[in-house]
Amino acid sequence: MRMERIRAGRIVGAHGVRGELRVRPREGGAELLLRGTILWMDGGEIRPLSARPHKGMVLLRLPGVEDLDAARALRGRELWIGRAEAAETAGVSWFPEELPGMEVVDGETGERLGEVTKVETYPAHDVLTVEGDGRRWLIPAVEGPFLRSVDLDRGRIEVTVWEGSEDDGR
Repeated sequence: MRMERIRAGRIVGAHGVRGELRVRPREGGAELLLRGTILWMDGGEIRPLSARPHKGMVLLRLPGVEDLDAARALRGRELWIGRAEAAETAGVSWFPEELPGMEVVDGETGERLGEVTKVETYPAHDVLTVEGDGRRWLIPAVEGPFLRSVDLDRGRIEVTVWEGSEDDGR
């Protein structure tokens, strides 16, 4: 399912006394915050005044956040970026959070395997859990060898099923 906005990060605290925010970016997504021209928080549009990397975080200045108390009050809030800008910045055509609920078919046989029930993040790559007809597959979310195509508009993923992809519960 194509989303309108993609989560860019979470405000985890204040940095200094002048209202700068410490933001933990989504996995591999610091660029979304550093290059994002428009962000959303609590459904409202925000244009960041500045953004810079700092020790695995992004330090962000937002309009109206001028002091330590104002910055602390935003702790725990999620920041979002428009999907089109996120896709262009990240150089991707889909995001893992868009995949749950999509139909999955074997690209060679056309057999329906089921639907994506969850996406788990691992150090090397994400893994799709696909369930259907009492069976379960674990498919690496790697375009090319495993994912032949991802069509968000049709809600369909074509995969190459490799030996060992089916999870037999061991």
